[in-house]
Amino acid sequence: MTRPAAPTPDVLVIGAGITGTSAALELVGSGARVEVIDSYGPAAMASGWTLAGVRQSGRHPAELPLARAAVEIWAGLDETLGAATGYRRSGNLRLARNESEVDTVRALVASQTAAGLPLDFLPDLQAVREIAPALSDMVLAASFCPTDGHADPVATVEAFARRAEALGARLSFGERVLRLETEGNRVVRVVTDRRTLSPGAVLIAAGFLVNDLLGPLGHDIPLRRPMVTVLRSAPCAPLLTPVLGVANADMAARQEISGRMRVTSGAEDWPGEMVTTDGRPTIRPRMRGVRETIDKVSAVLPDFAEMELAGVWAGALDLTPDALPVIDRVPGLANVVVAAGFSGHGFGIGPVTGPIAARLVLGETPGHGIDSFRFDRFASSAAAPAPLTLHG
Repeated sequence: MTRPAAPTPDVLVIGAGITGTSAALELVGSGARVEVIDSYGPAAMASGWTLAGVRQSGRHPAELPLARAAVEIWAGLDETLGAATGYRRSGNLRLARNESEVDTVRALVASQTAAGLPLDFLPDLQAVREIAPALSDMVLAASFCPTDGHADPVATVEAFARRAEALGARLSFGERVLRLETEGNRVVRVVTDRRTLSPGAVLIAAGFLVNDLLGPLGHDIPLRRPMVTVLRSAPCAPLLTPVLGVANADMAARQEISGRMRVTSGAEDWPGEMVTTDGRPTIRPRMRGVRETIDKVSAVLPDFAEMELAGVWAGALDLTPDALPVIDRVPGLANVVVAAGFSGHGFGIGPVTGPIAARLVLGETPGHGIDSFRFDRFASSAAAPAPLTLHG
């Protein structure tokens, strides 16, 4: 049976991660005709690969207001979307394993409490174990943010997508956008591997593939694309309530509602190889990365070493030089907005950044300050790459 032809969308959203799907919901709620295109499906890449923390602590000052606003949205998101996201506001511990990391965590607490975030410094192992008794004696101190938490990434993105669809958005999965064609200062055609569309505006939320579309238009976001190893255990007894991170971001862990542990490594070089497995993109981690991740997590959470391993994968990041996203109009193109470069910590703020991008597409004020997320900020920047934070 032939699928009926779709009406020309007012806005074409490219990418069905949390940014693209939350933007689509905002757009369709504003009365726009919306279509979401993704080569695979919802949460197929970064949004599904992530640890899925919903974190305010450790955020860059430019992102902290977005993270705090997002936490308020997460509290009612199940009701808004009419589906379970698995969200739990169970806190975030950022651990210090040596004296240098103690200094890092202490400084973090000082700066973020000064910015108004409720954040506690836990000065010794006894104080940390009151929150997470299973931690090893390697832990010297920690920060604790009780209003942080975590969610189910795939369930969340699917909920956004299906709610947008229920309100009239069209979802086109398994369809690849090949190129954008311009006339003057506008994109007038979007060519996919199946058809050609002429949308009124385009939102590019394509993650680490964003430059595949921007490059031919003469624009690029400076991105590194490291990979992160992710391990998932079989279900086990309750062990960990908060999300765990560490001061230098080389591991993170949380226990899902299912009882499974989900843990991540630090970032390492990715050779760029990706295959499709059962219709989903797959990046294969290195054995070394798997071993190092097990060792680092087990050093602070010893029970992890005895768990059954149920899944292993890797995820690629769209890491900008300052580890902040780009949420802006593409220079010289009146009807194209880009939202990408979330640098491994975009999931938790997705319910805010998607709507920001949607409002830009609609020509409205974004509702939050976005000067730090402008497209052209890299033009004169010679700063050293920012450190990576992964647990959120």
